[in-house]
Amino acid sequence: MLETGCGAGRFTERLLEKLGAFVTSTDLSSAVHANQANCPQSDRHRVVQCDINALPFLPRSYDIVICLGVVQHTPRPEATIESLYAQVKPGGWLVMDHYRKSLAHYTKIGTVLLRPFLKRLSPRRGMAVTERFTKAFFPLHRAVKDNRLAQILLSRLSPLLTYYHAYPQLDDRLQYEWALLDTHDSLTDYYKRLRSPTQISNTLSRLGGRAVWVAKGGNGIEARCQKPI
Repeated sequence: MLETGCGAGRFTERLLEKLGAFVTSTDLSSAVHANQANCPQSDRHRVVQCDINALPFLPRSYDIVICLGVVQHTPRPEATIESLYAQVKPGGWLVMDHYRKSLAHYTKIGTVLLRPFLKRLSPRRGMAVTERFTKAFFPLHRAVKDNRLAQILLSRLSPLLTYYHAYPQLDDRLQYEWALLDTHDSLTDYYKRLRSPTQISNTLSRLGGRAVWVAKGGNGIEARCQKPI
């Protein structure tokens, strides 16, 4: 398996739980060091710091290529998908996701107003601003955690991403940490591309993918296809 955009290892751990899986995890950022610490390299796992559009591997090397939460943050998503597809062995699978065009994206006032400013700050200053907003808005999200309508309305004004509705089993400490980190990620990504399910399907088909499957999912769009033998 090739896992591109591995980050600190949120999905790496799950992939390594699969008996017999050999996983190569890549990321352009220094998150590879956190991945190395969380999921140490072994005879079943290696970590490589590299560009997703210049992967240092021979084409058609992997049975499964997985890319979650990454393609939408690249300059040209279609070129990135092509780079990923090139790594799939004949008969293998590409699994990916992408942000979807939606009214909700354009009506989240807090994000629309803040992101153009925050994404140009230094990492240190950007995190400091995100921390201040999280401290200010998180108590409001916690107060309406049991009122779904209030959650929806607040989410249109607040820049925070919170998970009380999706993961109610998390305690307040983890809810706060997840909100802080994912809000920072959503406000400081330089590229935030949007695509429709039809656009993703057409891209995979144009590359020659078979058994193309595209559906709405947690991140917007989830998709997979198989490379012909």
